[in-house]
Amino acid sequence: MFQAFHRTLQRIVARPSGLIGLGLTVAYILLSLFAPWLAPHDPTAQYPDLIQQAPSMAHLMGTDSLGRDMFSRVLYGGRLALLVTACAAAIAVLWGGFVGILLGVVGGKTDEISMRFVDAFLSIPWLLFLLLVASVTQGGAWTVIPILGFFYGVAVIRVARAATLQVVARDFITAANARGERLFTLIRHEVLPNVADILLVEGAMRWSWMLLAFSSLSFLGFGATPPTPDWGLMIANERGFIAITPWAIVYPCIALSGLIIGINLLADALGKALGVDRAKERI
Repeated sequence: MFQAFHRTLQRIVARPSGLIGLGLTVAYILLSLFAPWLAPHDPTAQYPDLIQQAPSMAHLMGTDSLGRDMFSRVLYGGRLALLVTACAAAIAVLWGGFVGILLGVVGGKTDEISMRFVDAFLSIPWLLFLLLVASVTQGGAWTVIPILGFFYGVAVIRVARAATLQVVARDFITAANARGERLFTLIRHEVLPNVADILLVEGAMRWSWMLLAFSSLSFLGFGATPPTPDWGLMIANERGFIAITPWAIVYPCIALSGLIIGINLLADALGKALGVDRAKERI
């Protein structure tokens, strides 16, 4: 396993885009983990006498409308988003991948009827539906995890099923069926090892999309709650002062964009390193 990981890592860093993506992603994770030691100020502490201060040596990114240090808040801003979306991406891949593999192996009318429900769900404007569910559940960071996991897991079903259909057509699956292997034994030993790479790449891509979705929910008041330092929430809180303190919006936007770009580049390089064609797997 270590040799396979090392070989995949070498293929990723061999590409400039992969190296940049890996560097950005690892850097963001490390900055989030060590934010308590790197931040010069308490990210939630308010200083009324320092409201809307321009960037300076004392406050590298200035202060916001409540006198909070922007540099400290930006450092802390990715912690909750990374944790929530990583958990949600894992849930989406686990349940969506399992259902997709199961449908691909079972086939027949069960597969056909189930996929029509999946198609119908995917035709719904996901953001509006996501906002509706978040508003009904009152939002909140930890409530968002199962919501994102469910919504994005539905799309994973289609990818996992398409990959499984290619596997079940091979001779070793026919031989396994001839041996009389049970359904879940067949899935665990024959199908899953052949679709794991595809699910791994899909999970990485879903992670980047979930980051944007979580930040959008925080911006609209259904994700992170004040005074939590979160990039989406920071943008929402300071949007009314954009003409006075543009840095309070620009820096969180740059931080969020950098992380999403990094994960996207990493996921793309990972797919190429593993030989996964995501466009083909969506069929």
